[in-house]
Amino acid sequence: MTTNTSESCLTLTSPADILSAVPYLVGFHPNSSLIVIGLDGGQAKMVVRWGLPLPPGSLAPLAPLFDREGVTQAVVIGYGPGELVTPAVDEARLVAAEAGVRVSEALRAHEGRYWSYVCDLPMCCPADGTPYDPSSSQIAAEATVRGMVALPDREALEGTIAPVTGPVRMAMRRATADAIAETRARLAAATDLDAFAAQFVAEGLARIRSALTTQTEGGRLSDAEAARLGLDLTIIRVRDEGWTLMHESHVSLWKDLTRRLEPRFTPPAAALLAMAAWRAGDSVQATIALERALSIDPGYSMANLLMHALQNLLSPAIMRGRLPTPAELDAAMGAAHSGWLLPLVNLLDEEDPRA
Repeated sequence: MTTNTSESCLTLTSPADILSAVPYLVGFHPNSSLIVIGLDGGQAKMVVRWGLPLPPGSLAPLAPLFDREGVTQAVVIGYGPGELVTPAVDEARLVAAEAGVRVSEALRAHEGRYWSYVCDLPMCCPADGTPYDPSSSQIAAEATVRGMVALPDREALEGTIAPVTGPVRMAMRRATADAIAETRARLAAATDLDAFAAQFVAEGLARIRSALTTQTEGGRLSDAEAARLGLDLTIIRVRDEGWTLMHESHVSLWKDLTRRLEPRFTPPAAALLAMAAWRAGDSVQATIALERALSIDPGYSMANLLMHALQNLLSPAIMRGRLPTPAELDAAMGAAHSGWLLPLVNLLDEEDPRA
């Protein structure tokens, strides 16, 4: 079978090849995981992962995904001991069968060995498993040359968007304090809060467009620019400007802000990171970004909406043609008014427990 991304292609001819490729398809070396690769004509059309054990109903969206992606064949891989993996693999095979999808291989991998659920010949599938080493395989070498990355585990992937620490955190903390003080002073001096809201939103829209231009040109926001944009993004209309202008190439901007912003200002940036990663086909990073947002604000609506889409294996293509333009947002939301400032005001008055 052949796996494809927009920039890479790997040809897999054996169970060991499949197991060597999976870490590069999901971005890390999985454990306690179920992976399903859907194919058509020998070419991979989709790759999805679940943590084990499976919560009830987890695989329900799999059959519609097979249909939507035109999958005719599947490979199922479970990582972990048999008592953890076998029920999940059995469930995935049943879903595939009911959807008319042939499972050409089903594997369990654990502690450097693999077992096949579709082969019982001792000469090729011994009872004590077949040893394999994904790190030293030709597939791993090819993937690395093609720029594909596999981190040691999911925790390492989570670390790529973890909050910055040390001097960088202290500098951002000072920049955020300055931005808060300036905004509080402007609020206190405002005699017309509706007019102030209109001006604040207009400035925020200009800053988000400027930030996207800076990122596109290979630049990076200063601490002061990042901190101020963090405040701007608390306003839904400003955040949604980033959503309407969303492109896969914006991942680096939203990842940088997710790491640098003070935690209470992070959910909007993390949700925008999730959207950009999802559009780029990286649902694992998208999920991790949403978990970050929801760990700070469990009620953050954009993060909950995207998490629902990811859990139901929806395609990001459904959003591409449905996002409103900035002009349509203005028409739908009307003129800015003081009520738009409430989320920002609440955060200005909040002491960050993670500080």
